[in-house]
Order: sequence, then C-alpha cells, then structure tokens
Amino acid sequence: MTGLRAVPDPGDMKGILHPGEQARHRSLDRLAVGPALAEFADRYWVVRWDLRGKPAYRAEVLSFPCVNLTFERSSTRTGGFVNGVCTTKYVRELDGAGETFGIRFRPGGFGAFTGMDVGALRDDSAPLADVLPAAAGLADRVLAEPSDVARVEIVEDFFAGRGRADDPHYALVSRIVTAMAADPALTRVDQVTDRFAIPIRTLQRLFRRYVGAGPKWVLCRFRLQDAADLLARGDKPDLATLAADLGYFDQAHFSREFTAEIGMSPWEYARKAQASAVPTPG
Repeated sequence: MTGLRAVPDPGDMKGILHPGEQARHRSLDRLAVGPALAEFADRYWVVRWDLRGKPAYRAEVLSFPCVNLTFERSSTRTGGFVNGVCTTKYVRELDGAGETFGIRFRPGGFGAFTGMDVGALRDDSAPLADVLPAAAGLADRVLAEPSDVARVEIVEDFFAGRGRADDPHYALVSRIVTAMAADPALTRVDQVTDRFAIPIRTLQRLFRRYVGAGPKWVLCRFRLQDAADLLARGDKPDLATLAADLGYFDQAHFSREFTAEIGMSPWEYARKAQASAVPTPG
C-alpha cells in the first residue's frame, strides 16, 4: 500500500497507566494510517493477550479525547464497535485469550468523517453496523484475516472515498486540540478562546459536536496524561515542580485531581510505575 503516514512511535506510552505492568500482560503494536483515513485518524493499534490459566488483568487507560473504532475478539464481546470519548479512567479486564484491532481517530476526526454528532457516544459504545450500516460484515472480514497489514488494507479499502468534503469546523477544532496537547501553558478555557479568537459558547458547541467532550475536560485530560507519563518515566520526582510545570494552581490541587482520576496519589502512582518498569536493555 502506498501513501502511508510515518509509523507511530512504539515508545509513546502516553495515556497508558502502569505501562511496565501492562506490558507483561498483553502485547501492543501500532501501524501507520493509509491515505483513506490519514486526514481523520492517526494510528492503527493492536492489543493481544493470552492469560489462559492465569489470573485476569485489569488494564487501565487515561484515554485520549477521540473516538476509537475497534474490531474485537474476546470472552466478553466479539465484533466491530464505535467507542466514544471516555471521560473517566477506562478499565478493560483481560482474561483468557483475545485481541483488539483498533483505529484511533484524531480528536474531531470521526465526527468530521461521518457527519455524526459524536457527543451522542460520550462514555458509550455502539455496534459498528448501527453507526455505519454500510459496514455490516466488515468486522467478520477483518477478524478473519490473520495479518495486521492485510487488515489495514481491508479497512482502508472500505473507507476509501466514503469521507465527507473538507470541513472548516473540523480544521479549526483540530488546530485548537493540537495546541491544547502541545502547550502545557494552556490550562484555562479563556486562554484558548483568547488565542483562537472564538466565543466560549461556540467553542463548547464545536467540541461537543466533533470531540464529544467539553474544552475544559480536554485541557484537564491532556495535563493529567502528561503528569502520569512523566511520573511513570521517573522524569519529574518533585511534585511541586511538576504541578507548576503543568499549570496547576498548587501541588494540593494537582494531587487531588490526579487522585480522583487515576485512583491513587501521584507518589503512589510513581512508586508503582517505577517498581514495575520494564528494564532498558544494555
């Protein structure tokens, strides 16, 4: 297949909680997006596990503000699904053997591609064929193919030519979300509205329609992902400095927010993540 985007960085663990521990229970691979979806999605991802004869494992993720389309085969569900933005910590229990082949759409990408108001899928999922009736049978075809590269080709062939025309609202949402993710100095919605000269109600309406969650939540989610990633890597042991770098009013505010979302304090998370870290070769 030609025109593929660069392969996603395999070392990018942002959003994955306790990445070292998770790596011992499942595999994770990523593949580049082809031309059919490159404007709207940023990666294919594949998770597989085989815990037969072993205890089940709860994999935890602080999800990105985007829609994921998944093709799954497990003891709990099998088929194709459209998964909306998850505004709480996402927990998936892995037991037995299973796999998920997914497409991570860019924030706003699924809504722009399909014309759907993705706010309707917030904290929910739906069978793929219910959302995209033309995709009936696509999950069976994808799951019947053992090669991940061939699976990408099947999905790309299906979606080629199905996207909507250029959407200026999506382009604006994409620029705003990119700035939110990249600039830790953006911590308040009024900073965003000032930078992009957009009324707050317009911003909120666009985010609900295209992203599926409000701009305040998106800002908070990105900063907490940054925090969890740095703590897991052991790069920021001083919590006061970390809180200031991420734009929090003080360490106490940061610790309360982190604990509420992750389920443990920043120090507890850092200790657990470092204790389970995968050793670096050499």
